[in-house]
Order: sequence, then C-alpha cells, then structure tokens
Amino acid sequence: MKKLIAIIGCIALASSTLLSAQQRQELKTKDYTFTTVKELPVTSVKNQASSGTCWCYSTLSFLESEILRMGGPETDLAEMFVVSKAYADKAEKYVRLDGVLNFAQGSSSEDVFHIWEDYGIVPQEVMPGLNYGEKLNRHSELCNGMKGFLDAVIKNPNKKLSTAWKRALQGILDAYLGPCPEEFEYNGKKYTPKSYAASLGIKPEDYVSITSFTHHPFYTQFVLEVEDNWRWDYSYNVPLEDMMNIIYNAIDKGYTVAWGTDVSEAGFTRTGIAVNPDLSEVEAAGSDQERWVGVSAEDKAKQLEKMKADAPEIKVTQELRQQGYDNKTTTDDHGMHIYGTAKDQDGNLFFMVKNSWGETGKYKGMWYASDSFVRHKTLNIMVHKNAIPKDIRAKMGIK
Repeated sequence: MKKLIAIIGCIALASSTLLSAQQRQELKTKDYTFTTVKELPVTSVKNQASSGTCWCYSTLSFLESEILRMGGPETDLAEMFVVSKAYADKAEKYVRLDGVLNFAQGSSSEDVFHIWEDYGIVPQEVMPGLNYGEKLNRHSELCNGMKGFLDAVIKNPNKKLSTAWKRALQGILDAYLGPCPEEFEYNGKKYTPKSYAASLGIKPEDYVSITSFTHHPFYTQFVLEVEDNWRWDYSYNVPLEDMMNIIYNAIDKGYTVAWGTDVSEAGFTRTGIAVNPDLSEVEAAGSDQERWVGVSAEDKAKQLEKMKADAPEIKVTQELRQQGYDNKTTTDDHGMHIYGTAKDQDGNLFFMVKNSWGETGKYKGMWYASDSFVRHKTLNIMVHKNAIPKDIRAKMGIK
C-alpha cells in the first residue's frame, strides 16, 4: 500500500478522514435504500485509529469470520501482536537490503498469514498494544522512531553490525506495543501463541491471494508490484470476470473475502458508499458555456452536483483496470473485509464491506461498494481456496 498511506497509514481518525474528503472533493451520492441478498457473520467493528494497520485489521476480521464459518467461537484477535512481529521481520529485511525497502506502517494480507504460521496469534485482551499513554492507536512516533534507528544501523559506523541492534529494535516495539507473550492463560487454559493459533483451526496454506492484471500472464503467479508487499508474496493472476466470479461464489458458498483496494476515489464516501460514477459527460456539460447562460454560479453548482450523483457507473473492462494500475490512478490504499451482497432500490448489486475506522458513517462502520467499484479498484483479494469455483481453480493449478 502506498502514497500517503505508506507515510501516515490508512485514513482513520474522523478529523483526518474529513480533511482527506475535502482535499479530494468527495462525491455527494444519491440516497440509497439497500436490501440484503446474503450476509455472512462478522465480528464487531474495530478502530485502527491513527495507524496504517488496515491490512492487519481487515485480515484478522476475515480470519475471525473464517473461524465462525468453521464452527469455532467468536474471537477478538490481537492486531498488535501481528504488527509487532511484522515490524521485527520487516526491520531485518530492511537492514539486509541497506534500506532499499518500504519501511512504513502498511503491509498486506499475506503478512498476517506469515505471522500466524511462524509465530501464532493471541487474543486481543492478552496484548492490547497500547503501552504509550493513548486509548487508541497512534503509530507515527513508533514507526518514525524505528526507521530513524534502523537508518543509523544501516550507516554501519563501526563497519560491522553490532549484536545489539535487534534487541534494541525489539525494545522499541515492546515499549510501545508491549512484549509479545510467550505463554498466557485464556478462558481457563494455558496457551502459547502457536498453540492458541492451532486451536482455532486456521491453516495458512489454504488461503490464496488473487489479482487481475494484463502485464503478467493469466493463470500464473506474480509478485504484485506495490510498496507494501515487502515480503514479495505472490498472487494468482486471473481475468477480471474470473476474479469477480470468485468473489460472488465465495459469498454464495459462505466464505468472506479480504479486500485490498483504492479508497482515494471521489466515489468512496465517508458516509458508507463506494461507487464508480462515469463523470465524463458531467464534466463536459460543466464546460459547455451555452448550457449555463443566465444560470447563477450557485444554481450551476447545485445542478452539476445532482448530475454527478445521478451519473451512471463506469462499465469496467480489463483494459480500464490495467490503465488505472499503470498510470497510478488505482493505488494500493486500504484493506477491508467483504462479507455479503445487497441490492439498491434500482436492483443494482453492491458488496457489504466491514471497515476498520470505528462505528462511523451512516452504516456504523460498514460500507456498500458497487460491483463497478470493486471491478475497477480492487488490487487483490484473499480467499480460502475452496471458495474458488472448481473450473477456475483448475486453471489456476490449485488442488
């Protein structure tokens, strides 16, 4: 995930979201009435607050739903356990590559699975991760402090790395997020992070990342070229229609989807709507001087606003997706969790999406994202392999 997100993290606090919306001239959408088609179980909405940890919140939300799907208990997993372990792994790679790596707050869904497999997981109450006098996450000082320290290590003034730098880096993480427990007691049982993870039934090898771009062959895997994919994990590349069929099939069969997307678009509103309007005709109309003769600036603005709200959505093609990726108008901004489908009052399909900005907006932390928006602005998805239709899975070479 990149651009502004790589520096200050995913947009989270109400003040920062408002500022962002003002800067990008957020679209005022029409009023929607939604009817649920299928809604799958999710846990409560969390708040990543002022931290770029959407990748962790969305993926753990996805895994919490997976545990429910498999008949397990409702869980609240500790995001900061994953974040601490990920930072330590990232720091080691950053030093090995002499700083030629994106050391920032962002990451990817795949990162959570690496941590799960290598270190395990703990419940939220065991490691809240707020050891620095705040009630909500604020990670800029933590991240910037670690990067400054690591950059000093990389300069290597002693011509040889010391044996202390990893302990010192871990000391920073422990001071802010708290030490990652080696053992803990939960619901009357003793666990290690690995034994607790094993008790939840998640098998990381069963989950795959999927994308859809034409600069690599379809039905092969490639490293998705975004800064936050710092582990250089592979995604399966499939045609656009296959990717959308996977999402719809997943929901239909009872599987939710971890979703990496671009929320910098005007159609992604802070009130809980994500649409993809075709504004080209509206913009052309706005520049047509004859059309507005005798119309006041205020009335013109109101009419244009209504025209934008009523604009039809873009018909997304594979070529349009690729163009957005290539020219950086589609960027890796945010991770969320797709958990259902709905229809608006006109019969148009939307996806139900759980965000990690707290219970904000009209839908208390949930969003409705149109089919067109998801087609156009998805960077990648993470799903259980059994959520993929069998014919597509065979083409991908997944058993």
